[in-house]
Amino acid sequence: MSAHDAVRDAATTDKRRWIALAIVMTAAFMDLVDATIVNIAIPSIERDLGASFGAIQWITAGYALAFAAGLITGGRLGDIYGRKRLFLLGTAGFTLASALCGFAASPEMLVCSRLLQGVAAAMMVPQVLSIVHVTFPAHERGKVFGLFGAIVGLGAVSGPLLGALLTQWNIAGLQWRPIFLINLPVGVAALILGRKFIIESKAPKALRLDLVGVVMVTVALLMLIYPLTRGRELGWPLWGHLMMAGSLVVFAALVAYERYKTRKDASPLVELSLFRVKSFAAGIAVQLTFGVVLGIFFLVWTLYMQIGLGWSPLKAGLTGVPFSIAVSLAAGLSVQQLVPRFGRKVLQAGALTMAAGVLLYFFVSGRYGSGIEPWQMFAPLVVMGLGMGLIVAPLTDAVLSEVPREHAGSASGLINTTGQMGNALGLGLVSVVFFGTIDETRLAAAPAETGAAFTNAFQNALGWAALVLAGIFLLMFALPAKPKQHVEGAVEDPAEPVKEPALVG
Repeated sequence: MSAHDAVRDAATTDKRRWIALAIVMTAAFMDLVDATIVNIAIPSIERDLGASFGAIQWITAGYALAFAAGLITGGRLGDIYGRKRLFLLGTAGFTLASALCGFAASPEMLVCSRLLQGVAAAMMVPQVLSIVHVTFPAHERGKVFGLFGAIVGLGAVSGPLLGALLTQWNIAGLQWRPIFLINLPVGVAALILGRKFIIESKAPKALRLDLVGVVMVTVALLMLIYPLTRGRELGWPLWGHLMMAGSLVVFAALVAYERYKTRKDASPLVELSLFRVKSFAAGIAVQLTFGVVLGIFFLVWTLYMQIGLGWSPLKAGLTGVPFSIAVSLAAGLSVQQLVPRFGRKVLQAGALTMAAGVLLYFFVSGRYGSGIEPWQMFAPLVVMGLGMGLIVAPLTDAVLSEVPREHAGSASGLINTTGQMGNALGLGLVSVVFFGTIDETRLAAAPAETGAAFTNAFQNALGWAALVLAGIFLLMFALPAKPKQHVEGAVEDPAEPVKEPALVG
């Protein structure tokens, strides 16, 4: 037995691997909660810091954009310099950025701190699945990924409710700030325990960081998202339209450069050969558009309830509980029972169900207007949650089912990046589909009309979300009818060489 095999066997039989799993899952949970917990506190932040609508968008979109732009780079840095090292570095940065967010004295400081938090999360999160891959043998990974799905569902349930409670309680007069400060003890504990229990690993083949690719991806995303977010406030200047058009040119140049990089040293930032797999290319398109829907809905939903209807954070947070429970229940049912029998039809049913819930919400919000109560939102939220759960849990498996085993890690990174990019794009589009229908000058003169104005804007955003979901339904026809067993969960053939990442130390 080689030294490499001995270390790997030690890693996969040591009972401490479950402690390592708990550590990385806790960090993943911290990121998931942080992505949802902020929305519920946005109105409180707006009042306390005097933030503009543009700043509000950047508090959410800035995090998503920095996270999306850095995910592929963070994963590649872990391959090169060590996944444990990057995980701990990302966790430390995330904890520090959370402290800066919690003590932010101005909207500008909060936006900058959220950008830093997104960058740190992009270093921390990609290492989670890589560490799991190294630490657990193939026959245990199915159970581990099931736990990961449960964590995702728990994050969806607890994020908005935790944000509502922390904001409503106004602990020590800190108002919204505890939603960030709560990360400090969790982050410190993850750092201390992670150093002891996580095993270091690197890619077996020496790789080089594609710095040109990193810069091009970041610039292209900024050129697309920044004008969308600031355009309405600035009167849609010509330079904004030129920047958005120019982003497409940069994306095209990135593709050409990555092809050159592949030929030169086989160390591209993006593995372009993956897009020759039809199901993967279609799945990436689904992930992008689904991210747009989520980016639009969750922000405008919070603004509609708390600013438009004047609800407290706790009332708004509790209203979302049926939605989150429905997502978790449908997600578990889809993976364990439905997808093995019905394949992609489950995802398509999810898109149609979620679109039906959106249209039902459109009808209900229009019928009851500013006097709507939480119980009247129950039916559309449950229908939407069931639809989302049928999509979000099995989508990754469906996208990866026809991807070659050796590219599974790169493909997973691209899926995460595309989802976050869609989320950032959706948050940017909020200025068009939601704020674009609100006359701020008129509301300043007649505050009594706020409820009606926000209800109309909310309905407009729901209409766009329903259209995008219809497009997602059509895109899903390109997914495989019956996804194969997930590449990460497959048991290796003893006769086939195992391509595990190299372990260090």
